[in-house]
Amino acid sequence: MRAWFLRYEKRHIWLLAVLLFLAAYFWLRRSRPLMNALADHVTTPFKGAMAHLCGLTAISVAEVFYLTAAAVVIFYTANFLRALFTRGHKCDTLYRFVLTVLCVGVTFYAGFCLLWGVNYHTDSFQDRSGIRARQGTVAELRQLTERFAAELAEAADAVPRDENGVTALDRRGVLRNAPEVMEGAFDTFPVLRGNDVAPKAFVCSRAMTAMDFTGFYFPYTGEANLNMDSPSAYLPSTAIHEMAHQRQIASEQECNFVAIAVCRLSDDPVYRYSGLLMGYVHLSNALYRYDRAAYGEIAAGLPDTVRADLRANYDYWEANHTSFTDATQKVYDSFIKTNGDPNGVKSYGMVVDMLLAYYG
Repeated sequence: MRAWFLRYEKRHIWLLAVLLFLAAYFWLRRSRPLMNALADHVTTPFKGAMAHLCGLTAISVAEVFYLTAAAVVIFYTANFLRALFTRGHKCDTLYRFVLTVLCVGVTFYAGFCLLWGVNYHTDSFQDRSGIRARQGTVAELRQLTERFAAELAEAADAVPRDENGVTALDRRGVLRNAPEVMEGAFDTFPVLRGNDVAPKAFVCSRAMTAMDFTGFYFPYTGEANLNMDSPSAYLPSTAIHEMAHQRQIASEQECNFVAIAVCRLSDDPVYRYSGLLMGYVHLSNALYRYDRAAYGEIAAGLPDTVRADLRANYDYWEANHTSFTDATQKVYDSFIKTNGDPNGVKSYGMVVDMLLAYYG
């Protein structure tokens, strides 16, 4: 055993150091003041600087990272298999491979915890904004759903559409306008103030679709990355959602609320429509669980244009749903839970309580 340790001494020290870091992180994250200081003065400024550095190119540096990592994994695995079947000392070769993969994987996870996981243990958007989620009555839920449905119907004619009546946006234009839309909400939501970089288009968007992602925030580069293949009606609100993550807002429910509220405030018709559409979907889904008759009545009053967008979105994700999608969501759910959010991906649905608190 001692001989094996000495043979791979550097890797063993590497693994031990990262494990000690993670142990310290899990222990110290219980201190809210410490996590606030770490996020405010270290990790958030670092990610902001990285976002502006990566913003010098329109290419998603996060995507380049993932593609490069995939190529390295394929090459390294192929080299390992060749060595395993052509050389002696198979156990030694296998141990070296597993140890190296473990070191790299744990290191990446530790970096993710430091740059992103810490935000689950800082003051939340609700803490900083004073907008507290609250439960409401079914009557309040119905009233707010009706309100969003009416505004959504009014905004539907202001967005460009294809021959099928489905929203057809200039996707690159949506990305360029995102910082200006976010800036327009600074007076209403001062906690969102920041110096923004436009979100990035993810070229391999079909891969994001396979994982059931409309976008993601990559803390190593500070970039907001968007799925450019999924229905464009949701692209503007998704852009604001991912930019909300750049404000060290970890909660998905809070980012969804920010996306809806910021877009609803916007003078840009495509952003306003997208935010109202996202808000209506969350509210109506909640209403369906408690009062299906009211849900049906409100849904029946929607114009054909809105119906076309809802149908196109459902058909798109249904057609692209696979077992890989479920597996990816389980992994993401586990990551959220290990970072202190017991709701996991279910926290996406809790945005309704914040909408009721703010608009109710």
